[in-house]
Amino acid sequence: MKNHLFFASCSKGLEDILVAELTGLGITEIKTGNGGVHFEGEMRQAYLACLWSRVASRILLKLSDFSVNSEDDLYAAIKMIDWSAHMTVTDDFAIDCFSSHPAIKNSHYATLRIKDAIVDQFKETCGSRPDVSREHPSIRINVYLSERECIAYLDLSGEPLHMRAYRQSAGTAPLRETLAAAMLYRAKWQDFADNKQPLFDPMCGSGTLLIEGAMIAANMAPGLLRDYYGFLGWKQFDADLWSLLHQQAEQGLAQRIKDLPVIVGCDYVKQVLDIAEKNIAAAGFSAQIKLELADTSKTIPFLPAGQGLVISNPPYGKRLGQIQQLRTLYLRLGKNLKQFFPGWTAAIFTAEDELAKSIGLRAFHKNTLFNGAIKCTLYQYHINDNHRDDKAVSGSNLDSRQAETRLFSPHKEVNEYVQMFVNRLKKNNKHLTKWARKNHISCYRIYDADIPQYAVAIDRYEGWIHVQEYAAPKTVNQSKAFRRLTDVLDVIAQTLDVEADRIVLKVRKKQSGKSQYQQLDNKHKRLIVHESGLKFIINLYDYLDTGLFADHRKTRQLIYRLAAGSKFLNLFAYTGSATVYAAAGGATSTTTVDMSNTYLQWAEENLRLNGFNGRKQSVINHAFIRADCTQWLWEAKRAGKLYDLIFLDPPTFSNSTKMQNSFDIQRDHGELISLTMHLLQPQGCLIFSTNARKFKLAKALQQQYAVREITSITMTEDFRRKPLHRSWGIAFDDEILQVKLRG
Repeated sequence: MKNHLFFASCSKGLEDILVAELTGLGITEIKTGNGGVHFEGEMRQAYLACLWSRVASRILLKLSDFSVNSEDDLYAAIKMIDWSAHMTVTDDFAIDCFSSHPAIKNSHYATLRIKDAIVDQFKETCGSRPDVSREHPSIRINVYLSERECIAYLDLSGEPLHMRAYRQSAGTAPLRETLAAAMLYRAKWQDFADNKQPLFDPMCGSGTLLIEGAMIAANMAPGLLRDYYGFLGWKQFDADLWSLLHQQAEQGLAQRIKDLPVIVGCDYVKQVLDIAEKNIAAAGFSAQIKLELADTSKTIPFLPAGQGLVISNPPYGKRLGQIQQLRTLYLRLGKNLKQFFPGWTAAIFTAEDELAKSIGLRAFHKNTLFNGAIKCTLYQYHINDNHRDDKAVSGSNLDSRQAETRLFSPHKEVNEYVQMFVNRLKKNNKHLTKWARKNHISCYRIYDADIPQYAVAIDRYEGWIHVQEYAAPKTVNQSKAFRRLTDVLDVIAQTLDVEADRIVLKVRKKQSGKSQYQQLDNKHKRLIVHESGLKFIINLYDYLDTGLFADHRKTRQLIYRLAAGSKFLNLFAYTGSATVYAAAGGATSTTTVDMSNTYLQWAEENLRLNGFNGRKQSVINHAFIRADCTQWLWEAKRAGKLYDLIFLDPPTFSNSTKMQNSFDIQRDHGELISLTMHLLQPQGCLIFSTNARKFKLAKALQQQYAVREITSITMTEDFRRKPLHRSWGIAFDDEILQVKLRG
């Protein structure tokens, strides 16, 4: 039999696994390359590589190598290959070209020249030409052009080998099959399977790790389900040989599948488990792989005591804020591993070292793997028997496939601080629930760092709980801070009687520079809440703040009372909640100014939600202006604009690129307020507010205008212990100001 030269491509870092696979197929002439493995052998061995390799991306047959200096050289070299040996004029073909050649930089143009060379050869010899097709062509040609050499290959795989043909659909960010197999290889799953020890994925998603694990344990060829390969339409394809290899791969498979060890997967989203179930059925493992609907940060399936492998690809966030939110998930995962899986081995895959540290276990091995372009690490842990909870695992048995679940209890190690937090939260909730019900309030703060050890703010937004963790000082042990945060989240659900998936966590750290404007997430999950008979859109996930400041509830009510018959101006307007109150209170017009298009659109939606139809409502005008408020005030002053009621709530600090200069409330408030007063009618009123903790109002303002601090008027019961803002009423006449504030 004739020997050929081949190249098996793979993801970076998997070359050693691929060498082991090819060696196991009886291939001896192997040389490791960059991003793959070169080997020499018969076509039989290439077919076996296509059928059996779990980590290879493609298997390529080398057709020719040559040197070129131009596109014309490339055309001539490709035309020298006898394409009639590989296809007929009635076949179709596709070309993949990758060029780093200094003289042929445009891969698309190089592809066209390759196509022309092949087509022209057939025109000259046959008088007609084959067609180009991207979908399952008869043959696929790969051409690699580098500075040193140019190589033409026939792609025997036809499409990437990770496409095993069992994936019916995918969830969010599915794990590529070849990567899943590599994770299982690195974790030595085959050794566990040989000893009939179980496999468990606590966050299984669409089931890729479970299916690949079952395939390895059953010694099932990963390419057995595919009905398309690049060699099937190749002129030299040996159908009898391929049929024989296929039959050999199927021999004894049914029995090996029946003899699989226990394989279990969990996910807390039913739609995701439905996807996994379809994929598992397509792979032929419906009777062998057990799926459980469970949030494994709270519940754990009972698995056989002894040894086994836990392997998982938990989510890892790249946006600001996501990593902080996920720390708790990883911390709970670590707790559950120690409590419920003594003697087991765990392999956890993540791109974030900080998240891995939250697991609280020391990895005995770390493997670098790439998820696409993202560099990730597979952390492997021996779970020490010292962590065993005998009560938790006694009587557990999944041999009968009856996977029970056990509620994870955060209170097994309750300390005095946890109990203090629980007691304070219960006390606050009991008092504020009665107060809120009596005053028809559905969005309010329940807890705000009342106990120093638990520095979080907890807000209720009707049926949702919004938790903000204040960033711990550097002097606080990070591991201890993680555990405290987990304690908080565990007791909130029970104490406040809400579902765990209705608790949203964010980390509130000191904002500076561009980070103060950065979006935290992009879930776009918005809710409608009610306040004083009005409706407001909130977003609990995507931004640090939700869109409705609960501490300004009475400030908004004051604006409602003062707004009748007035022209209202809202500066630094955020999502326009004050504008909604002014419109509801009878303002004849409203003007809403903010730098952010997102917030202005949000403000406009809030108005429409309450029946104030966008920019026009009969004779009432609602203007929305995107501008740096300071610059806009100068322009409005020159234009002679005047307003009866103005709400001014500037940020404490800003250096947004949308502003001409940075803004500091203590330094700049005097000029800002004076400029705003130029737009106030003689009988009008300005409400000024700030969240700056050590703010001091300039004496010059108090000498020039009628100024009265109204913080006590605008403070509410849920913020009385820890006020978030201070506010003042400012006017030209003190008597008029007092009358307005008294109502």
